Amino acid sequence: MSGFIEGEARNQATLFPERLDDYIAEENAVRVIDLFIEGMDLSGLGFKTVSKATGRPAYHPATMLKLYVYGYLNRIQSSRRLEREAGRNVELMWLLARLAPDFKTISDFRKDNTKSIRSVCREFVLICRKLDLFSEAFVAIDGSKFKADNNRDRNYTSAKLKRRHEQINESINKYLVQIDSVDRQEASVAKVKTERLENKIAKLKKEIERLNEIEVELLAAPDKQISLTDPDARSMITRGSGIVGYNVQTAVDVKHHLIIAHEVTNVGNDRAQLMNMATQAKEAIASDELTAVADRGYYNGTEIKACEDAGIKTYLPKCQTSGNQAKGLFGKRDFIYIPEDDEYKCPAGERAIYRFSRKEKDKTIKRYWSSACINCEMKPQCTTGIYRRISRWEHEAILDAVETRINQEPERMTARRNTVEHPFGTIKLWMGYTHFQMRTLERVSAEMSLHVLAYNLKRMLNIMGIGALTEAMQA
Repeated sequence: MSGFIEGEARNQATLFPERLDDYIAEENAVRVIDLFIEGMDLSGLGFKTVSKATGRPAYHPATMLKLYVYGYLNRIQSSRRLEREAGRNVELMWLLARLAPDFKTISDFRKDNTKSIRSVCREFVLICRKLDLFSEAFVAIDGSKFKADNNRDRNYTSAKLKRRHEQINESINKYLVQIDSVDRQEASVAKVKTERLENKIAKLKKEIERLNEIEVELLAAPDKQISLTDPDARSMITRGSGIVGYNVQTAVDVKHHLIIAHEVTNVGNDRAQLMNMATQAKEAIASDELTAVADRGYYNGTEIKACEDAGIKTYLPKCQTSGNQAKGLFGKRDFIYIPEDDEYKCPAGERAIYRFSRKEKDKTIKRYWSSACINCEMKPQCTTGIYRRISRWEHEAILDAVETRINQEPERMTARRNTVEHPFGTIKLWMGYTHFQMRTLERVSAEMSLHVLAYNLKRMLNIMGIGALTEAMQA
């Protein structure tokens, strides 16, 4: 048809083939990937290279690493898909110098170099630090649950085993009742139905034996939980449901939304992660001081004190664990602490004085109450006991200071929400509705490092542009 742009004939031969480099624009992100990896001392990071049993030399770690960084940057995490792309993708042909490893080689590289891959992710953070992108020393900390390569039916807890036993016993009883009913029917029909029901009962009894074996292993497990596919994956509560997966922690720079530090855990809550992530972030940016903001899921007095002692200023809302306000009674906030007297002033104007101290979960807790409680007119609004007792941790002044700080600067929580949710949303979008490709905590940590590296690289390309980032890496 005339009047349209026409392409070249597929069977047209060329005397002088075009250069592969001509297909890759100067502003193509693969040039940044190539420059970043070629500029690193991979031998010093401990990458392993394994030659084939046939005697063929191994692929250079730089080749395999380029393939993975490109793959995770372009939402290609599967080793089989990476194998296909290496043979048909012009950008990968340029990046890998036309090498095309098989999927087993690709998969083994990621599996056998977990620590080294995590080191590469840290190297990119160091580049960002040299570019003075973390000068504000202000991070937002949060965690998110990611699905593991372990079906929920292959994860067992004591409660789940109990429910499964109850379901099986109900089914067996139902089948036994059906057998009694079938016996009253014609002999030919009864025989067939009885055999079918007896086979079902036999299968259920075998399932009981299997569950009993799992229960023995379960009781020996430290956290009384077992996953059969990925042994390190754990059942975790998420909004509206639960998953079998991992809890990924991140510390994100508030200004540029770069992930400064991350860690994969299999603990379902964030209570003990504040100091860990804040310390990692502080070390990564090499700062004497750090400001960290988190949600109330991280509220832990011991963690907050450890942060303050380490020069880390924290912002997080206080948890209200008492049920008094829900009952219509005064809450602890209604009692004003008088530091100079070490006393509390109650809503009735009386003083609750210090009585004694005791140890609770390795914490020294001080107890206060007023002798005026017995005859107080406001007692029905205060307590159902004889006295309204008030507990105070010996270091609660630190918690009071944090509460005052967050009340004076509520915009810090807005910054947290606008910062830390974005990286998780982006990475989960890139992963798609799926799970980690690898199993066990160590290998999943390496895979998450590839996700974080790809995310940070994408952010840097958006912040600086390919030309400026290339010049900065070459400097």
